[in-house]
Amino acid sequence: MVPEEEAYRKPDNQITRQPDRYQVFQRRMDGSEDFYRTWNEYRDGFGDVEREFWVGNEIIHKITSRAVYELRIDLEDFEGNTRYAMYSPFSLASEAEKYTLHIGLYNGDADLDLDLNPFTNCAVRFHGAWWYNSCHACNLNGLYLGGPTHTYAEGVTWDGWRGQYYSLKRTEMKIRPIIP
Repeated sequence: MVPEEEAYRKPDNQITRQPDRYQVFQRRMDGSEDFYRTWNEYRDGFGDVEREFWVGNEIIHKITSRAVYELRIDLEDFEGNTRYAMYSPFSLASEAEKYTLHIGLYNGDADLDLDLNPFTNCAVRFHGAWWYNSCHACNLNGLYLGGPTHTYAEGVTWDGWRGQYYSLKRTEMKIRPIIP
């Protein structure tokens, strides 16, 4: 086992890999973990891998710098409906490069468009930590607001599916190598 994968260990010494070889690095499911965190906490990781967690940007960077990876994002609303988005290739730059997100082609059924906005601090405005672009079309690390909300874009949102006034029930972000 490589050292970065130690962060994926559960108390019973099983790795949080899924049968399809994905490594989960983010999970939201019940609002038990506060995702409005500092840079250092996102760098190092936080939470409980059995429940809600962020594995850490440094670990994600180290893993995705060893091979070509794809990203899969699974979404679920409070009515039991699901959607997914896949991006290939996927990687995360180093801390020196501010953990810049690099994503390739989209595939899935959770339509999403991105744009740019230099006029506001999106992390503060929308109470989350994310790769914001004007400010966001999704906010999977936003506040866990439990379904429909009157609060614009502060929840766990995916604009292309349920919109900015609906905070999702469950999300998972996970990666797997496509070229070793």
